[in-house]
Amino acid sequence: MLELLVYLHGSELVARFQRRCGLFPVHDAHHSTPVHADEPRARLKGSWSHQDKNSNYEYKENGCGCSRPQYEVRNRLLHVLFLLSAGLGHEIFYITCLPCIHWSLDPFLCRRLVNMWTVVMYVGQVMKDVLKLPRPLSTHVVKLETRVDAEYGLPSTHAMAATAISFTVLLSAPSRIQFQFEVGLLIALTLSSLVCLSRLYTGMHSVLDVICGVLISALILFLTYPYWETIDRFQLTSRVSPVAALTLLLFLSYTYPELEHYSTTRGDTTTILGAGAGCSVGYWVNEQLGQTFEPLGVLPVPLPTLTADALARGSARFFVGVVALLGTRQVVKTLSLKVLYSWYRVGRNDESARRRREIEVPYKFVTYTAVGLVNSILVNRVFILLGLL
Repeated sequence: MLELLVYLHGSELVARFQRRCGLFPVHDAHHSTPVHADEPRARLKGSWSHQDKNSNYEYKENGCGCSRPQYEVRNRLLHVLFLLSAGLGHEIFYITCLPCIHWSLDPFLCRRLVNMWTVVMYVGQVMKDVLKLPRPLSTHVVKLETRVDAEYGLPSTHAMAATAISFTVLLSAPSRIQFQFEVGLLIALTLSSLVCLSRLYTGMHSVLDVICGVLISALILFLTYPYWETIDRFQLTSRVSPVAALTLLLFLSYTYPELEHYSTTRGDTTTILGAGAGCSVGYWVNEQLGQTFEPLGVLPVPLPTLTADALARGSARFFVGVVALLGTRQVVKTLSLKVLYSWYRVGRNDESARRRREIEVPYKFVTYTAVGLVNSILVNRVFILLGLL
């Protein structure tokens, strides 16, 4: 059993998958070079930084930039498909596409989704920093993402989020919207599978990371599913709900496990917890005001007909909503950093200050709590004023 786990966690499987999909390191593109799963990560004095142009990487040593291509793409279709699939687990997707479920489909589904996404991502991020298992180490594995390479690997939170989002919507939607369950199941399986495979293609996770991510997410869904209705009632009707959401999630942000080196996991986790807190408070406020923006008619309601007018209104809602969220994010982030820098007497040009717990946690939590509040409370009311609902 242990040998199997070591094999699944090795870099060789990842490298083989990349080659099968047409992704080759430049030095390996025209030569058959054996892959060593146990090859240690090179410890370089320089640093790697991503170059968007031509999808290459640039190596900088001692202040001198000497760029050279690091990989060759032989299957452009799969390359684009997996990069787009990987993007489904990044912030740009969470802050743009997920809120559309609230704006254009059903706030009930968005609330369920945000709740499960918050729980699953917190568990996954903490497990990474407790288990401390490395990402693929072989120098023959092409790394297409560098921002999170300093993080630990197991479990894959992309796989966890994709599984949680797809199947939370699938399990919650039948009571709200009329659709063919088999079609929904096929879509959920397809989307979650693409995201999982994209983590292998980008070289960021081993097969074991991905399998564990899916299984852990499925276990959380299985254990919590019987209590979803109870959680809904407490979240929407209890007087202590907003206080509990803010204090608990802020406490979890501050008590996130410390590492010997800086990693983006604490900041990303605080972002998720802040967004979850803001949305939770916002849904409670809407319930108290008696304006929840849920579909009209007897549930489950038919799926909206996709007409030219509906498409135009949906596009307008998307544009207005995204501008509102990104604007809120930028304004609150700037103001909160100014206040914290002044409070702790830190220079504004000191970029490393953002990595300190006493600055990173409050500024990210406040910023994304505000984003969650705007998403759940204000955006739909703006749509009413503009005649977009």
